[in-house]
Amino acid sequence: MESTAPSASTASSASTAPTAPGEPVSLDRALASFGDLWSPRVVTAVNDYDVRIVKVEGEHVWHVHDHTDEFFLVLDGELHIGLREPAGERTVVLPRGSAFTVPRGTEHRPYAPVPTALLLFEPTGTLTVGDRHEKVPAHVDVTTGRALS
Repeated sequence: MESTAPSASTASSASTAPTAPGEPVSLDRALASFGDLWSPRVVTAVNDYDVRIVKVEGEHVWHVHDHTDEFFLVLDGELHIGLREPAGERTVVLPRGSAFTVPRGTEHRPYAPVPTALLLFEPTGTLTVGDRHEKVPAHVDVTTGRALS
């Protein structure tokens, strides 16, 4: 890992309550409202957690969340997650409808071989590139989540 994440103040951020409490959210409509890849949108909040949706394709970056697990649910497409664990490297493959949690402190890199839509559940303010990461390419949005428009 060659760098640390920007502070939350330098990353793009969303409001903490993007939808009115008690109002339903159509994930299909929400996903259709944006086209950016690797740029999550916050659809709602649950206590101190954001529920985010994101469209992905290609590679993200190797990164680590030191203080929180990261939950992935594949809504459409297929996600591969490379993991660097004490026992060595492995890749988990998540087809549509699959969920997986990356434990805190585990270096990982998501990769989508086809256009993929995900739902993420993580503490409000969590950066998309974790606390430590490799150099961030231009196609990856360093953010704590953008407001759903």
